[in-house]
Amino acid sequence: MTAVTRWRYALVTFGIALLGLGGVVLLIQVAPARYIGIAIWFLGALIIHDGIIAFVVFGIGLLMRRASKKIPFGVLVIVQAALVLGALMTAIVVPEILKKNIGTANPTILPLEYGPNLAIFYGVLAVVTAAAIALYLRFRRPEPVPARVG
Repeated sequence: MTAVTRWRYALVTFGIALLGLGGVVLLIQVAPARYIGIAIWFLGALIIHDGIIAFVVFGIGLLMRRASKKIPFGVLVIVQAALVLGALMTAIVVPEILKKNIGTANPTILPLEYGPNLAIFYGVLAVVTAAAIALYLRFRRPEPVPARVG
């Protein structure tokens, strides 16, 4: 067994142990009446992650590759990372926006303006992404030209 295989087994075992610990803590500390709400939240998170975020990132990466074979791999990675960050921030902030619109019994629970802050985040993310792409293109090493045979 190689060292990589041993590490894989150790990390999978550790992950399963943490999952089990989370389940035990859930059973001990959360009232059974809240299990349905938690299950719905997990289902929503699964749909958002696997049904939306993963498809959008994969689809845009595929379109970028098909649109032009000249897009460097590093640029593709930077754009995909920005898409993932934007999607995850959206998944985190949209529930706050929705709940703030519904209203809360305690106004100090959601004190910020989450919609405008999310828009500002998108703007900063776009600028940082453009800067990262520019830096990457400026400092990347030229790709080697394949040798001609014959």
